[in-house]
Amino acid sequence: MKLPIETKRLFIVELNPNMAESLHKNSLDDDNRKFMPDEVFETLEAAQDVIETLISFYEEENMPLVYAITLKDGTQVGHVEAVPIQSGWEVGYHIGIKYTNNGYASEALQAFIPAIMEKLHLKQIYGICRLDNIASWKILEKCKFELEYDGFGSYHGEEHHVVRYKKELD
Repeated sequence: MKLPIETKRLFIVELNPNMAESLHKNSLDDDNRKFMPDEVFETLEAAQDVIETLISFYEEENMPLVYAITLKDGTQVGHVEAVPIQSGWEVGYHIGIKYTNNGYASEALQAFIPAIMEKLHLKQIYGICRLDNIASWKILEKCKFELEYDGFGSYHGEEHHVVRYKKELD
C-alpha cells in the first residue's frame, strides 16, 4: 500500500512514536469509552506501548493494521484500521471528539478501503458496530457498505444489539 494516502483534507500515514500523546488524548472521550473500550489509553505510557506494538504489526501477517489520520498540517485527528476477524477483515475508525462532525471519518474511510483491500487481497471487508453507535453506522452507509446483519451478538465480550455491514470491491 502506497503511503501516505492523501485526500482533499487529510493524510493517512503509518503510526510513529511521536503520535503517542495525540493517540492518548483522542482516546479519552466518552463515546470511545462506551463503544471501543479496548482503544482507551488512560496514560501516555499506555499509548506509547500500544503504538510500539502496532508499528511492529506492519511487518506481520494477519495482525491489526492501524494508521493515523492527520490533517494536512500534521495534526493527528484519529485513526483507521483493518483488523482480522473470524470471517475475514473488519474496518474500524475513530476520530477524537475535538475533531468530530467534520466528515473526517467518511473521507478517510473512502480513501482507505480500496487501498487496504488491495494490500490484503480482499474481495470484501466488514464494518461492525453497536446499533446505538449511530455515527459509526451512518459512516458505513455513507461509504456504501451494505447492511448484512442486524441483531444481537457479542461485542467486546458483552451481548449487544449489533449491525454488520459489508463492502465488496466494485
